[in-house]
Amino acid sequence: MLTSPPTNEARVAIEPGFAWDAQDAYLFDIDGTLLRDTGRIHMDSFVPSIRRVTGFEVTLEGIPVHGSTDTAILGEACRQAGIPAEILEPQLGAILEAMRQAVAEQRSEMKLLLMPGVEDALRHLTRKGALLGVATGNLETIGWIKIEEAGLREWFRFGGFSDRFPVRAELIAQAARKGRELAGAEARVCVVGDTPRDIEAARANFLSVIAVATGKFSFDELLRHQPEVCATSLADLLALTRTAL
Repeated sequence: MLTSPPTNEARVAIEPGFAWDAQDAYLFDIDGTLLRDTGRIHMDSFVPSIRRVTGFEVTLEGIPVHGSTDTAILGEACRQAGIPAEILEPQLGAILEAMRQAVAEQRSEMKLLLMPGVEDALRHLTRKGALLGVATGNLETIGWIKIEEAGLREWFRFGGFSDRFPVRAELIAQAARKGRELAGAEARVCVVGDTPRDIEAARANFLSVIAVATGKFSFDELLRHQPEVCATSLADLLALTRTAL
């Protein structure tokens, strides 16, 4: 497993009074936050899966994918290609299953890159007694495949995925409910993500958020959305915390 090197310029902003590592449960986004699939096996599963099931040709060009969900991306690609809803809807389940199978068949060929500080951060939060889950736009099977192939499965007890939730705020809500079922009804739940959509989804559910600039969006772009924590990476956030001890 490759690990991305630390960023050249470490920057961290923490809202006064917010204890980033003292929340009860954390919901981690996967792509851009925990890891990156540099081989694009997941993204390359959309077009052939739609073609195989419907016979239609589609493209992902022009569709914003960062911070989106698999089901939303699929729906937009089909709308963009002019596939009628009466054709798509009955076959949606088959398309999703084709995507799951395509990724599962190629899982050993995935080229996954861990973002800086991921394993140290998961270890740190677990030692402090936090419950860890994932909340991702990936389909459930695909999300867990990435987590397993990256060697991170031991850290996570539950997850929220996009199989039934094309809107990120809805899958975050589902994951938060699961977290509180396990950690207690009054558990403080924090979202960890790398896009403005992660921040917006957290806010829609009245959850705190840690934003990390390890994906497409820069530190300054994320900071404009006023997360409780904004950091160039989890490694930089941890380094600041250890310095302050």
